[in-house]
Amino acid sequence: MPIGGIPPVGIGAVSGVAGSTRGTPAVEATDGFAAVLASSFDALQAKQSVTSDLAVQAATGDLKDVHDYMIASAESGVALEMVVTIKNQAVAAFTEIMRMQI
Repeated sequence: MPIGGIPPVGIGAVSGVAGSTRGTPAVEATDGFAAVLASSFDALQAKQSVTSDLAVQAATGDLKDVHDYMIASAESGVALEMVVTIKNQAVAAFTEIMRMQI
């Protein structure tokens, strides 16, 4: 199960095998790597928006259960780390491709 509703970025996501989880659409094989990244960024933005809303509720005293904010904050942090790692790997792969001699 993906963490925080972000679709898995691997063989399952690229081949279209990944199912829909928490409203996140599956990525088809024809969509390509760019679509996987775009959907990951969209899911990250949505997760951070929810976390921000819960933080405002916590600051104003409207939050009923602080556990909801803590869980959303942890999920948002893990999702951000995953997206940054994917970005770093993509840059490293691009750099390696640019070093290849033709």
